Amino acid sequence: MLDGPRLAPRSGRPPNALVVLLHGYGADGRDLIDLGKVWAPLLPEAAFVSPHAPEPCAVAPVGRQWFGYVERDDRERWIGVQAAEAALSGFLDAELARLGLSDDRMALVGFSQGTMMALHVGLRRPRRCAGILGYSGIHVRPSEREQEVTAARIASRPPVLLIHGDEDEVVAPGYLPRAVASLAAQGITAESFLLPGLGHGIDQAGLERGGAFLAKILA
Repeated sequence: MLDGPRLAPRSGRPPNALVVLLHGYGADGRDLIDLGKVWAPLLPEAAFVSPHAPEPCAVAPVGRQWFGYVERDDRERWIGVQAAEAALSGFLDAELARLGLSDDRMALVGFSQGTMMALHVGLRRPRRCAGILGYSGIHVRPSEREQEVTAARIASRPPVLLIHGDEDEVVAPGYLPRAVASLAAQGITAESFLLPGLGHGIDQAGLERGGAFLAKILA
């Protein structure tokens, strides 16, 4: 079972929303949990959780991975998100049950590999979550011959916001318009921002846009 650091609502009252923070390759839950402190003034009634990915990372001894990399191609990523889906979805079920919340009060936030997981799992939950916020990520797609079968598993179409730096040296900026197009092909309209001068990370502009999105969908 996955686990990771948590933040209780700033208000001190029981949570009326849950924000799940999904870290990138080679990090762990501690890498993103402080985003909850940044966004807490906008979301005083929200709880935050940042689970550690299920596998130790092969290239970072103290880090974790949602799935391993060798070729870093679409096929490998597709196999990876499918393999990690059950663990993450089971964690979401348990966390919502623990807090007495439903999917429509949950937002998924991902960074890099965490964005891949947020998009893959979030669109396949049987009940629609409040929304998905992805930084510096990829919408992982199957091969063309698999697309018709896998499209049938898209069970919900929540609001999506994708943010990417135009100087990202790890996940090329071109993955942003590709994600918008592939989501649109599945009936999902994604808002997107390409931020100037930003590499593989989250800057103040990204934090502000992401916070505003979360405040809106969890209002």
